[in-house]
Amino acid sequence: MPQLISLGSLAALFFSSTFVLNRAMSLQGGHWVWTSSLRFGFMLIFLVALLLATQGKKALADVKNIFLQHWLFWILSGSIGFGVFYSLITFSSQYAAGWVVATTWQTTILATPIVLILFGRKVPAKGLVFTGIIFIGIILVNIEHAALTSLREVLFSALPVLVAAFAYPIGNQLVWEARMGHNPRLPHIHHPILENGFARVLLLTVGSLPFWLILLLVSSPPPPSSGQLISTALVALLSGVIATTLFLYARHLCQKPYEISAVDATQSMEVIFSLIGEIIFLGAALPGALGMAGVALTLIGLAAYMRVQAQ
Repeated sequence: MPQLISLGSLAALFFSSTFVLNRAMSLQGGHWVWTSSLRFGFMLIFLVALLLATQGKKALADVKNIFLQHWLFWILSGSIGFGVFYSLITFSSQYAAGWVVATTWQTTILATPIVLILFGRKVPAKGLVFTGIIFIGIILVNIEHAALTSLREVLFSALPVLVAAFAYPIGNQLVWEARMGHNPRLPHIHHPILENGFARVLLLTVGSLPFWLILLLVSSPPPPSSGQLISTALVALLSGVIATTLFLYARHLCQKPYEISAVDATQSMEVIFSLIGEIIFLGAALPGALGMAGVALTLIGLAAYMRVQAQ
């Protein structure tokens, strides 16, 4: 369990770059569709290069074969776990500070047990009361956000994140179920290349490409600036490649549902990392008393949840 928690927390550090850089691009006028879709375009390039450098041409051939054999599954899981999730996260960054989005994103901790139950997995009831504390903290942060802006901006920032909080664990759980082979409605995908974190993220990235193409065609955003290109490349490397690979590797090591819940819970650390990042790089002010109380409750709930689950 300590190894899983450490890997999850390290992933949270790199994930936090998403919220800080997305907010920076939003303040500079970058369109949210380019912010989201370009990230996965860069991820595709980075992941192909990394897999080629570390595993050779055979690994890329294996990824291609697995994708073609189960293309519908990978498009489904990639579109949900990467497409729906990240497009809504970047949309929200137009209406709220990165740390507010990161805090609201912690509803994924509440969503994970629900997703596991929907997949027929048993989830221990102990510790779930602490997810309520996390949720209260999220509410306090958004109440402060509403007081400083408007109800419309809160709805446009919070509701998309709530949907994204379910989409991400659904996409990841689809891959976990396919690897384990216990779900009769999903293909059993058993291949040594799936032990490689880069390969799993690459398969999901390729699967999400149709989603991004459709989104670009429907929205027709203006061309991205050079600054947006650089920022999305950084997000792709730090969050898309490094953080996602660490997170999926930690999930891959899980053998029981409570371990999956504990790994997902470590993502609450994104709140602190995002807040610090915005203060340092964007000159953001510290949140008010209500916001700080919300952040504190979120982290207390996380610590208590992980402790009980570990026991």
